[in-house]
Amino acid sequence: MHGYDEPVYLISVVAKALDIHPQTLRQYEREGLVTPSRTSGKMRLYSQRDIDRINMILRLTRDLGVNLAGVDIILQFKDQIDNFEAEIEELKLKLSKYHNQGTIPPEKTLVTKKNIYEIILFGE
Repeated sequence: MHGYDEPVYLISVVAKALDIHPQTLRQYEREGLVTPSRTSGKMRLYSQRDIDRINMILRLTRDLGVNLAGVDIILQFKDQIDNFEAEIEELKLKLSKYHNQGTIPPEKTLVTKKNIYEIILFGE
């Protein structure tokens, strides 16, 4: 079994599985929406993460009518949200550790507010 991020699928396999033309996948790569790995012979290899990202692109374009520029912005926001969520989880673990020790060091008590962006996607 392959890992989620392991590049194993050729462009022809991905195109057939998603029922799209290989040129569409090449266009998504040119637009910077997906970045498949390359073999030493320059063949594109897609991971399951890449395929899931392409599925999201297809849902946004086909089902919601978003153009590729809009898809790019949405994906950038999604990546940023994912990073924020990972940071929140890391901070929760640190906070839990401090609570278990019974004290939070004074240099760690400053709380600042960051700007928050909300994205609402309809459909699934």
